[in-house]
Amino acid sequence: MNRFIFIGLFTMLFLSACVSTNTQKTSNTEQEDIKKFSQIRLDENFKPINDKNQLLGWYPWTLTPSKNKTSYTLQKYQGRTVIHADADSSASGLMVPLKPRTVEGKDIIWEWKALGHIEDADNTQGHTDDAPLRLILAFDGDKSKLSLKDQMAFELAQLISGQEMPYATLMYIWSSIHHEKQIITNKYTSRLKMIIVDTGDEHVGTWRKHQRNIEEDYRAAFQEDPGKLIAVGIMTDTDNTKSLVKAIYGDIEIKRK
Repeated sequence: MNRFIFIGLFTMLFLSACVSTNTQKTSNTEQEDIKKFSQIRLDENFKPINDKNQLLGWYPWTLTPSKNKTSYTLQKYQGRTVIHADADSSASGLMVPLKPRTVEGKDIIWEWKALGHIEDADNTQGHTDDAPLRLILAFDGDKSKLSLKDQMAFELAQLISGQEMPYATLMYIWSSIHHEKQIITNKYTSRLKMIIVDTGDEHVGTWRKHQRNIEEDYRAAFQEDPGKLIAVGIMTDTDNTKSLVKAIYGDIEIKRK
């Protein structure tokens, strides 16, 4: 699975603002596991992550060349290595392509910390759909079964980006105003669902640890059985609200329940 499948996905996610995409290809290898950030030893205080400095199978991606990129750096924080995200009217992320695997009976476990929230963000509206923290799961599936509307949306995304969207995408997000456990459908396609796991500013500045059953969440979001998981990504974005936010990502693991 190529990292550029994510370009199609986020072309759709930010369709109203996207006009072109970065299609410079970089070969990569599908990973068996998601490498832990905490296992990386830093000889210096921080280390930027970009195309020339990839991270244990994680790859940077951007929406369009004209968009500002969120800065992602490896940093020592409270005795361990983490990913520090710094978004300033920007939108880009990191992703790791995985060897396709079933998610039956598997949980995804992660930690993150928001250092601020985005007051003007509303994830139900395309023009204000920003989040300090997103964890993204991409799934394979039979696209011939999709509705005509979704097939047309996929074709439009591919026309704009030159790349395919995954069959289904499930996001866990930190929302500014919506309730935890709420499931939000993307404005442009029903094949992108967002589950809110943190909200508002109550827990800003504190570590939040989550453990979610992937299979159960996928069924709740899409009302069908999940296909194979093909990629995991993270993103901190403020391009729609033109705001600034910082956040921290800890380790991400997939384990059998």
